[in-house]
Amino acid sequence: MISRHPFELHLFYVVLSIVILKLQKEYLFKEIQEDQQSGNIRDLELAQQLQTEEDKWQRAEEEKREREEFKKLQRQYGLDNSGGYKQQFLKNMEREVDRGRMQPFEYHKRKADMMESLAFGIDDGRTKTSGVIEALCEYYQNDNKDVRRVWLSAGVDHFHSSLGDRGWGCGYRNFQMLLSSLLQNSLYRDCLRDTTLIPSIPKIQSMIEDAWREGFDPHGASHFNNRLHGSKAWIGACEIYSLLTSLRMKCQIIDFHKPTGAMGTHPRLFEWVLHYYSADNESATKVVCTSKPPIYLQHQGHSRTVVGIEEKKNKSLCLLLFDPGCSSQEMQKLLKQNSDGTNLKLLRKFVGSLKEKQYQIVAVDGVLSLEEKAARCRASQVLTSEKIP
Repeated sequence: MISRHPFELHLFYVVLSIVILKLQKEYLFKEIQEDQQSGNIRDLELAQQLQTEEDKWQRAEEEKREREEFKKLQRQYGLDNSGGYKQQFLKNMEREVDRGRMQPFEYHKRKADMMESLAFGIDDGRTKTSGVIEALCEYYQNDNKDVRRVWLSAGVDHFHSSLGDRGWGCGYRNFQMLLSSLLQNSLYRDCLRDTTLIPSIPKIQSMIEDAWREGFDPHGASHFNNRLHGSKAWIGACEIYSLLTSLRMKCQIIDFHKPTGAMGTHPRLFEWVLHYYSADNESATKVVCTSKPPIYLQHQGHSRTVVGIEEKKNKSLCLLLFDPGCSSQEMQKLLKQNSDGTNLKLLRKFVGSLKEKQYQIVAVDGVLSLEEKAARCRASQVLTSEKIP
């Protein structure tokens, strides 16, 4: 056996130690790398899990917001099954009694009157103001200030919203206004033999449902699940068109779908109304009391009735509107016009006053034969309007 020199042995141990240390270092480094990789995997898995949970939460919140928004829209447009005219009328009267604004005996009397009105399907007339057009005609004939000419519709009664339809009944009230004028006109009276009195709002809802059952505007009907009666559903130009056409009224929807003037105004709307009232009424007189029915005017969230138009001495135009939101007390001021005409502010709307993005009008101009009515019913499968511009 060959003996080793102590230096060699020492060198051997030194080298061996170095090798061992190097191996240990490599092992430790490898172990650290594996731990880091394992940690990175765990971190990645945790991040993915957190992201998944975040996505689930966001989807749940979005679905919740959508449900809440849908319910809000249902409430806003009266499609939330919260009851209709009768329920709202009774609830609001109970609130008036609780606040001391109505005596119990008045509550019971008005409830009985309301139930009778609903039973017969006839409006009780409590919100009606008659004679405004006649008063306007007299006023304009005696006033010579800034109005060059004025065209007025045929006689029309004003109806305003009541305890039963406040907040949603404007479309129905405007139909009542339009119908009050048509009933006074011999041209349309024959088509309205079954509607000799102004119907109540629930009755109007049933009449629209009848028009749907005849086949008018099936797409619109589906929007309301083919049901209006007993709801607080808002109606618009399409429902008014369907109802009038089902009564054999020749009418059209005109859609002023975008502004036609500066600052978001609609001068083409004013020009159309002027032509509607003046086309068949060429007259040199200052005040032209036409036989034309009033016009239904709709924009997002509200509707009104156009009863005439002024042409100022500077050639600017001003619409005269009946608003269902205006009370009988205010409208009756127009029956006794003062000399300066300040009460006309209730009716006057200049071009700069109508700045909604879109307006639609429904205008009646004649009667339909049964064949023409059937043709319009078929055409309403895809209801269209005349767009201006």
